[in-house]
Amino acid sequence: MYQALYRKYRPRCFIDVAGQEHVTETLRRQIVSDRLSHAYLFVGTRGTGKTTCAKILSRAINCLAPAAGEPCNKCRSCTGIENGSILDVLELDAASNNGVDNVRALREEAIYTPATVAKRVYIVDEVHMLTPAAFNALLKILEEPPEHLIFILATTELHKVPATILSRCQRFLFKRIAPVAIADRLRIVAKAEGLDLTADAAEKLAALADGSMRDALSLLDQCASETLVDIGRVLDTIGLAGQQEVLRLAMSMANRDTMEALGVLDGLYNDGRDMAALLNELAALLRDVLVYKLSPDSPLLSGIFGRADLSGLSKKLAPERLFLSLKIIRESIIGLSRGGSVKLSVEMCLIRVCDERMSDDPEALLARMARLEGCGVFGVKSDAGNLETDFVGFADNAQSAAVSLPSAGEDAASGTDVIEYQTQTSEADGAQSAVAVLPNAEENAVSGTDSADCESQSTETSPPIESARDAHSQPSALESPKSGFWEDILEQLRNNIPVHALLSDGANVQAELLGSTLIIRAGNLFTISTIESDMFSEPLKEAASKVLGREIIIRVEAGSGGTDETKREKLESLSAFGIVNFE
Repeated sequence: MYQALYRKYRPRCFIDVAGQEHVTETLRRQIVSDRLSHAYLFVGTRGTGKTTCAKILSRAINCLAPAAGEPCNKCRSCTGIENGSILDVLELDAASNNGVDNVRALREEAIYTPATVAKRVYIVDEVHMLTPAAFNALLKILEEPPEHLIFILATTELHKVPATILSRCQRFLFKRIAPVAIADRLRIVAKAEGLDLTADAAEKLAALADGSMRDALSLLDQCASETLVDIGRVLDTIGLAGQQEVLRLAMSMANRDTMEALGVLDGLYNDGRDMAALLNELAALLRDVLVYKLSPDSPLLSGIFGRADLSGLSKKLAPERLFLSLKIIRESIIGLSRGGSVKLSVEMCLIRVCDERMSDDPEALLARMARLEGCGVFGVKSDAGNLETDFVGFADNAQSAAVSLPSAGEDAASGTDVIEYQTQTSEADGAQSAVAVLPNAEENAVSGTDSADCESQSTETSPPIESARDAHSQPSALESPKSGFWEDILEQLRNNIPVHALLSDGANVQAELLGSTLIIRAGNLFTISTIESDMFSEPLKEAASKVLGREIIIRVEAGSGGTDETKREKLESLSAFGIVNFE
């Protein structure tokens, strides 16, 4: 009968246990010096060797010819314990024997001396599954056990074990096994099985095992349908997307090419790839890109992806966008377990990571602001895309006033540069705000006039720029009447474009100064949470303290200001200034 690899190659000596030298060396010294405890607690994640070490320890304690703390695995005691014929060493599963009656039966049985070995050993696996009454029944015998009795408890969830049990045991923590140690062990097993395991396949299996030797051996067993086990066999058998496909997906995301990303996904879906595994691989890549941005030589890199690929992606992805993408992917992975269309869920995830405007999370706002700040001014195109279009979404979410540059070549034929002022009436308070639509540099070049000529010509036909600015940033009724501090604060913040754009919206943001407290009242929760963030509150506090000459405390409250304009009305108003073409 075929035996699974993880059972066939279970270590039989402490020296064969990989990655847990801190545990095995301590146990060997205790056996040699005869300083054994009456109760041990082995703690660690799955597949790290807890039950294996417990079985080795039970044989080493009762071995008739131990060598340096290791069992000989040849004497009558070792072979009897290994094949289960010696009943004095008993392995129990607390998941199925978790009642108080089971523990009482064990306690009544434990008082008898062993019949064939020196020590009676109880190995209780998944001990955290015991009920509170069962734990209480176990306390007395754990505190004062007979000399011939040893308990070895194992658990993956230490926080579920009562403190009264923990204080009576010697605790050993089993670490996740390093990928290098897992890969070495896989090569040894593959050689013993006559398998040709390539180096990249061993590394991939070790990475997928997530620190569990049992999982790694099970994956190798699954891929061993043929003699040659290479990276292609691993990807096809387990249903993973390959490294190049994940890189293509990430590059499409970095370039904001939604259609290409959906095309890559469609191909992987039709090939039968596991969608949850695909998102996990994409998250692992983005995590490596984030670590690479922090420190290119960091030892925390997984090593799955090349440094050249990480370098290329890190130049295209800002940290704010990486945080947003990882959050979206994590939420999508959790959502896959709730049912529904798997492909649709992953497609929606990719659309959101390709275009941060599709999300209203605070992380999305930070990513969009980082994109705007990287450009320096609104309305200038860069490799990242058309920031003027992105600003429309920002103005819609933040309900802020927008100043836009008209397209190149507009009014070029006229030979003059004209500064147009348009006045819009707010339905909320009846106040008028003027928005200046400024010509761009290309218009000046075509017309043959410089900036000074533009100013002199516009003065004759239009109000001065200062009056337009004053009308646009007109202080609200709540402002202190004894000074125009709010205009001065906004002037200090003029170079900080996102903060200035949000705070200069008089219809949605109102200011009042009470002593050393600057009260900001906003008309909606989105604006309140945005102003309270460090990105907005710190520059505002610094500007207010500079203008007023003293330390200022910022307090944000919900106010009655704001507007009931719909999104369509906002787009119509913005289209009047050339920001969008609204039909």
